[in-house]
Amino acid sequence: MYPAEIVKPMKDELINIGFQELLSPDAVDNGLSKPGTTLIVVNSVCGCAAANARPAVRLSLKNEKTPDNLYTVFAGVDKDATDAARAKMIPFPPSSPSLALFKDGELVHMIERHHIEGRSAEIISENLIGAYNEFCN
Repeated sequence: MYPAEIVKPMKDELINIGFQELLSPDAVDNGLSKPGTTLIVVNSVCGCAAANARPAVRLSLKNEKTPDNLYTVFAGVDKDATDAARAKMIPFPPSSPSLALFKDGELVHMIERHHIEGRSAEIISENLIGAYNEFCN
């Protein structure tokens, strides 16, 4: 587990652009039970989350079509919530950071860590935007 003061700025980076933290398995279930599209970001302290994933998410939300619901869990901090979110992302193995788009509770698009590492925020954002354009209203 990471100290709260270390992860707070990393959590706030998503919360400040409209994400809600999911802090328990029940919160994950409740979030994914909402109709429409839902983006869950598995946040992380790693450099690729800071340099690539979070900036990509921020860029992607400038698109005309965006998810109805924005949630985040933090790997290494909110263990139970993260495990519950990852269980909804099967058959993909756990990775952090990762970005998962759901439609009416069903996983429709996944960006794993190996799709984030070494790629620019712009390229990751374009990937997300393609999914938003396909699945979001």
